[in-house]
Amino acid sequence: QLQLVESGGGLAQSGGSLRLSCVASRFISNYNIGWFREAPGKGLEGVSCISASDGSTDYKESVKGRFTISRDNAKNTVYLQMNNLKPEDTARYYCAADLAENMPCVTDLNAYEVWGQGTQVTVSS
Repeated sequence: QLQLVESGGGLAQSGGSLRLSCVASRFISNYNIGWFREAPGKGLEGVSCISASDGSTDYKESVKGRFTISRDNAKNTVYLQMNNLKPEDTARYYCAADLAENMPCVTDLNAYEVWGQGTQVTVSS
């Protein structure tokens, strides 16, 4: 059974950086992986995703140019590099796997079947 574990969250100052990691319990090279977040009082929203087939990516508009998603299939790991952090980035961040193969990734949470437990990111102003 596939399991995902996030790490790398913490406290950062506005303008700072953090790198989140999502480590899978087994081979994930065939799966699209997404990053999502849930801020206090708000619903879960898609942040970014990376496709298995060609490595194409997609980003929420508010993080474009600041966040970068990447994957290292040899390490069963997907990263989210977050630069120029803002207080509004404060949230619990989750990674998830879409088990459907040969499809471009989407940041629609309904496409994802396997979820990690999340890691907290807090950005102070």
